[in-house]
Amino acid sequence: MQIRKAIESSKARIGVVGLGYVGLPLALEFARKFSVIGYEIDDRKREMLSSGKSYLDDVTSEVLAELLESSFTIAETPSDLKDCDVLIICVPTPVDSNGDPDLSYIRRSSEIAKEIAHRGMLIILESTSYPGTTEEFLGTAIKDAGLKPGVDVALAFSPERVDPGNTKYNIRNTPKVVGGVDRRSTEVAAALYSTIVEAGVISVNDCRTAEATKIVENIFRGVNIALINELALVFEKMNINTWDVVRAASTKPFAFLAHYPGPGVGGHCIPLDPLYLSFKARQYGIEPRFVELSREVNESMKRHTVELVTAALEAAQVSPRSATVAVMGLAYKKNISDTRESPSTGIIEMLSARVKDVVVHDPFAISITTSTRRYDSEPLAKVLESADCLVFITDHDEYTKLAPSDFAGKRVKAIVDTRNLFDGEEISRIGVEYRGIGK
Repeated sequence: MQIRKAIESSKARIGVVGLGYVGLPLALEFARKFSVIGYEIDDRKREMLSSGKSYLDDVTSEVLAELLESSFTIAETPSDLKDCDVLIICVPTPVDSNGDPDLSYIRRSSEIAKEIAHRGMLIILESTSYPGTTEEFLGTAIKDAGLKPGVDVALAFSPERVDPGNTKYNIRNTPKVVGGVDRRSTEVAAALYSTIVEAGVISVNDCRTAEATKIVENIFRGVNIALINELALVFEKMNINTWDVVRAASTKPFAFLAHYPGPGVGGHCIPLDPLYLSFKARQYGIEPRFVELSREVNESMKRHTVELVTAALEAAQVSPRSATVAVMGLAYKKNISDTRESPSTGIIEMLSARVKDVVVHDPFAISITTSTRRYDSEPLAKVLESADCLVFITDHDEYTKLAPSDFAGKRVKAIVDTRNLFDGEEISRIGVEYRGIGK
């Protein structure tokens, strides 16, 4: 295929559809070596990018502006991608109100692929979905364009492995998995990623294997987090510190991988992606019980967190109905502003039905929206002076720096710690009631 020579000579023109947490960093990485054009359906985001302003924690406006002046262009319409040699699709794969896959973004991207597909092109899907998606949607689109996948157009799937806020692992030093509809598609896709991925490219048998790889990675995490969450509930009753147990078990040099309890899981990978496999598995007559049970356990931790808040307030002789509770942390993980599927959303909704008032704080996320209203992050000093109970949901570095003395003499009468941020005995010594998940 001629595309292989274009890649090796850095002359390939690369188009990226979807400039979010996956697509934008990928597009900019490729733009260091290739001419790249990115398309984003969101008008506001497209305008921000065109003016050199980044909306992601992991992409600085300085780097964006620099590449916009040289090798990166923002497409105004999908037709601007028609001259691309490579098309990479990095669009969201949410679920609907029933928990079933919402493939509308992939369907729309497939229409774009159909419009611009031409002989000698390479098309890659990176969006996480159930095995068979690449061929079902993009393969069909290529055929509808009068072309044959694997013959006229190389077609592959390569799962994204983006971890927002991770300062250690990035696109360059994270191995890339690639699987195509045929051997040549796999080889040309691997050749493309090899130009930016220093950790190596792992080629697998086909698209379905690559798609399944991503699903397994996420289910593995979800199941193990659910296991330790369930054990945490047991150990709480037995007066055993789960965190100490896991740390001790981690000293075993083989056959154990540490996972810790928490208030629930967030982001896209763990809470949503496994639902895609469940959906497909049922079409084969199989009910993936482990997957479903792990989701139920992880979801139940939100309610358990609220129950800990109620217990802590009552132990501090504060009526929940007259209490102000501060939710500390809106992002689903530390040191980022991303609130997608954050357990804070459900916890805030449940708390609002039990207590007088809920206020929120996050050093990165400016707000969070529940099904009923938007909550804006308030200054930390104000929260410490106005809340009867602090419930720590996210382990931001700013929170790890707090000491018992920061709560002493304030209105705070109770603390619920879902991330093992504090020593319960030290908190108790300043006269503040303490509750912690798994403690």
